[in-house]
Amino acid sequence: METISKGGNLPIGAASVRAELSWTGGAGVPDVDVSALLLQESGRVSSDDDFVFYNQPNHPGGAVRHTGKSGTRDAVEGDQDRLPASVDRVVLAASAGGGPFARVPGLRLVLSDRTSGAAIVEFPISAGPETAMLTGELYRRAGQWKFRAIGQGYASGLAGLATDFGISVDEAPPAPAQQPSPAPQWAPPAVGSYPGATPPPPPPPPGPAPVFPGNVPFPGSTGGPPGADPDTKPPPAPVHFDKLPARGPVSLVKGARVNLVKTGAGPLVQVTMGLGWDPAAAGKKIDLDASAIAFDANGAKLEVVWFMHLKEFRGALWHTGDNVSGQGEGDDEQIRVDLLGLPQQVAAIVFTITSFRGHKFSDVRNAFCRLLDTDTGQELVRYELSDSQPATAVIMAMLRRTPAGPWEMRAIGEFHDAKTVKKLIEPAAVHARAP
Repeated sequence: METISKGGNLPIGAASVRAELSWTGGAGVPDVDVSALLLQESGRVSSDDDFVFYNQPNHPGGAVRHTGKSGTRDAVEGDQDRLPASVDRVVLAASAGGGPFARVPGLRLVLSDRTSGAAIVEFPISAGPETAMLTGELYRRAGQWKFRAIGQGYASGLAGLATDFGISVDEAPPAPAQQPSPAPQWAPPAVGSYPGATPPPPPPPPGPAPVFPGNVPFPGSTGGPPGADPDTKPPPAPVHFDKLPARGPVSLVKGARVNLVKTGAGPLVQVTMGLGWDPAAAGKKIDLDASAIAFDANGAKLEVVWFMHLKEFRGALWHTGDNVSGQGEGDDEQIRVDLLGLPQQVAAIVFTITSFRGHKFSDVRNAFCRLLDTDTGQELVRYELSDSQPATAVIMAMLRRTPAGPWEMRAIGEFHDAKTVKKLIEPAAVHARAP
């Protein structure tokens, strides 16, 4: 096997190759994902189908395939003879979730003959502060395929990289200039927060849970009958999580607020948003996506965690992985929130659900989203999406810091037409700015 450095190239005699990226795992090491773009002579894709990655693992013609991750190894495979004649080169890319590539040790790309398994070339990669990069490319020259080592970082992440090559990624408009957040009267100790954070003084002794107008009732069900309008339900008596009956969770009622405080145990510190649905009939794929948007106290977007960017705030906001079919029991996707680990500038987290392939929620079987106490597994709130509106996106709920310190959950239940979270950032910001 030959070892080459950045900028080096060599001919590839194999008709079918495997490009495997590997790295050394460990505490604090970001997760890495491999992808491939099939480019025309113009240097751009012919359509979004030419982007092969974890959420779209096979090119329609089958010439390039994402084989799936195994530990600290991720790979794509390709058959050069099956590539469309219009494809001039195949660019190999990678993205890091939860931190820059500079924190990924032992990064290397190995190209091998897929038929024999023999390694052809190794490219040790020196990484920088970027979260996306071009690792290498296969390209045509005089009727022969060659490989070039690139190792070029992308500061705009995987979405920016894909956009530059012509992929239609729903981008958000520029966020307004961020203003300093007003200091809260009290904030929980910054356990797990950024180094150097100074814990504030302890809170006063716990007293009776505050009552918010319109707190979520416990109706003993997961929502009204199909087609029911939650805005027409009679206003219920206020109920708090610390008084929940043992028989089940609160239903998500649009506009309601719930105080996230557990009796005698202080505020919740670990919260999980879960999304689930049943797989479609044979020959179809239903792909719902859970996302979370972090805002500051002025409603300015800070970060977005979704299937193309899985971790932020040193793991305090963490998407555990994309599910493209609904296979499996229970939650198919989860977003976990360490409320104490979030930096003080994060004033609100807005959760959204989108349908990547455009299926309406009303056409998806057993689709639901819910909020859980991560420590106990107790389901706090639940919303049945299948019994909701024929839309492709919903702004589900918002976690928000209260002036007294603990967080509250505010139900939103606002439907939109969008395939990714990017088009929901501005409407979500309206709720983050609301009193």
